[in-house]
Amino acid sequence: MATIRIAEDVHLRGGQRHDHDGASCHSNDSDLIKPPLGSQDDGIYNIRARRMSRDKTLHRTSSTDDDPGLRREGDYKHSQIFSGKILLWLAYQSIGVIYGDIGTSPLYVYSSTFSSAPSYIDLIGALSIIIWSLTLMVTVKYVLIILRADNDGEGGTFSTYALLSRYMNITNRDPREASLVKMKRFLSGDLESAGRQLRKGFESSRLARNLLKVIGCLAVTMVLSDGVLTPAQSVLGAVQGIEVVAPNISKGTIVGVTDAILVMLFLVQPLGIQKISYAFSPIVIIWLGFNAAFGVYNLVNFDATVFKAFNPGYAFNYLIQNKESGWRSLGGILLAFTGVEALFADLGAFSRRAIQLSWLCYTFPCLLLAYIGQAAYISRHPDAYSNPFFNAAPPGTVYPALVIAILAAIVASQAIITATFQVRLSGLSSRNNNSDYLAVTGPSHEAIIFPSVEGCAHIQDLPRSIFVWRFSPYVVFLPWLTIACLDGTFFSSALTKVPDGAWFTLTLAAILAAVFLLWRFGKEQQWFAEAEDRFPTKHFIRTNQENGQLCLAEKYDGTPLGSIKQFGIFFDKAGETTPIVFSQFALKINALPDVMVFFHLRPLETPSVAPEERHAVSRLAIPGCYRLVVRYGYNDEVITPDLAGVIYEQIRAFILRAEKGKQPALLPNGDITELMDAESAPPPVDEKADEADGWRGEELAILDRAFSRTVLYVIGKEHMRIKPETNLLRKTVLRIFLWIRDNTRTKMANLNVPGERIVEVGFLKEI
Repeated sequence: MATIRIAEDVHLRGGQRHDHDGASCHSNDSDLIKPPLGSQDDGIYNIRARRMSRDKTLHRTSSTDDDPGLRREGDYKHSQIFSGKILLWLAYQSIGVIYGDIGTSPLYVYSSTFSSAPSYIDLIGALSIIIWSLTLMVTVKYVLIILRADNDGEGGTFSTYALLSRYMNITNRDPREASLVKMKRFLSGDLESAGRQLRKGFESSRLARNLLKVIGCLAVTMVLSDGVLTPAQSVLGAVQGIEVVAPNISKGTIVGVTDAILVMLFLVQPLGIQKISYAFSPIVIIWLGFNAAFGVYNLVNFDATVFKAFNPGYAFNYLIQNKESGWRSLGGILLAFTGVEALFADLGAFSRRAIQLSWLCYTFPCLLLAYIGQAAYISRHPDAYSNPFFNAAPPGTVYPALVIAILAAIVASQAIITATFQVRLSGLSSRNNNSDYLAVTGPSHEAIIFPSVEGCAHIQDLPRSIFVWRFSPYVVFLPWLTIACLDGTFFSSALTKVPDGAWFTLTLAAILAAVFLLWRFGKEQQWFAEAEDRFPTKHFIRTNQENGQLCLAEKYDGTPLGSIKQFGIFFDKAGETTPIVFSQFALKINALPDVMVFFHLRPLETPSVAPEERHAVSRLAIPGCYRLVVRYGYNDEVITPDLAGVIYEQIRAFILRAEKGKQPALLPNGDITELMDAESAPPPVDEKADEADGWRGEELAILDRAFSRTVLYVIGKEHMRIKPETNLLRKTVLRIFLWIRDNTRTKMANLNVPGERIVEVGFLKEI
């Protein structure tokens, strides 16, 4: 692998420079190619013309590049609409992935709520809070409202922030990735007066913008930090059910069995989520069925009067009568709906209708029967609150219930493992485009993590309703305040768990969020520095109109550019304008390959891209220079050892299509002539068409010669240093960012191409 590391700044010198033959490339500004009269200058510039051959005067002088076609409608993510059998299949799969945590809550809700055997009235009050929490916090808030707030079919806290950033100017983006984002910001006239003022306040306030960013990071890092402990907690809680059938079993045995299950769980991770997930849904479906059946049995055989808990008055009476102890017990009751955020986080994997169907038609009724049935049993056996699921199991079902409970806990653990280590995964099927697994956690530490995540996500609901759905702030505020009060009540109760160990997950979440925010800050400074190089190509290169010689611009001494008889592939991140690696190569090597290809990879949120839609070639204004845009899905492998051959074939096919009349011909003098298709009527004799045929023949010959010699893969190596005048705090943060950046895996490690053909061009940026 050849490496070129030239990291000093480019010095601008106004003097004139001559080549070895004494030929000068100096010319005045009139020699530069101007855009056509009447054209609009939109601030985006493209590479201008240069000679294709060093020994011929054949050159093109077009002032524009062909459209690379980056903004195809099909490139953007869209909500998927499913129906019929596919919808039912997705609803079936969603049960196994989404409801692992909320489905295992009946194992410990009552034992976490009460510290001693409850009275009948307290039991009914707690059951009433559970019923109405599941109804309001899950069914109404999430299933009926929040699931509609998708970002083109995607859900989750980060997705919500991305959605807001498309409707408001609240974030800085990499200018090279602008074409990947489809902005939908409404005009000011489309918003009500109050909405316009609020949006203006958000967009103009640095504090408000940073607050939304911090909230998004905290919500995700809290889930990730909880995932450190949750697998062990979930499996341990289920294995402890062995004590019901074997009271004399030692704690060491329980811990040993738990450890063995966790080891096996991590050993099967290399199989991938697609294979593992097929076992999830039957387990959770059977588990929820057990809970529902147990609930019906206990209602029939013990106390059906617990149905009175559907009266919300019992919930208020419970809190009024128990005062502080009732408020503290909310930290246990909220475990009944922990994991509900997975409904929104996994929206992109299953679709809104599939999740609504699986919750309303199966999971919600099963959970209601489970909690009501356990209350019916506890009302007659108050001491059973300590292990309600196994104590309330019908005779003869304890052993199968124990097995299915352990399997359900494993499912819950698998989901958080997937969320922690694989944020973006392949879809469950080719019909189902994405899988973002988030949030299934255990009872003790989640008592603080879950309401914290809920609170962070809820803060984003207000701007989403106003700026995305365009509701009046006066209409939105009261419902938002009501839900905020419910979230705040549960959150305040959960804070009592902090001294008992929840401080660990909060501290870890804060550290992770700080790292994420620091990285984001550093990347934004990097983007600002790179934006300084977004000059038109004529800022670097111009053509001497007298002899067609390609030279650097006057500010770079007007040095003539030599010819390298090679096939150069320049990796292009942006897919538009001039890649930095190309301009740096020209400035520092003072030569360019005979054939150059700007190779741009465009990832799409789809499993795979059809071969006929994968490649898009466009011609640039420089002779022998092309841009190849490769669209690919997350199951496609693009960078292969035969990458150069694929690129060569695509460029050659592009030229041949143009020769057959499917592309307009661009002549050396800049004129355009449209060649007719073979089925069209024979055109009259046209000298321009004959000249175009000769141009294309020469173009193919140069392409074939360059490829037959040597292929070079040219990539950029960006070095960064901190500006001397930077203050101490900012300098410290940027030093940490640069240290992390220098220790991350480089792009070259991911290139599956021959190392001896890679050329790395180094350049320096100040941040």
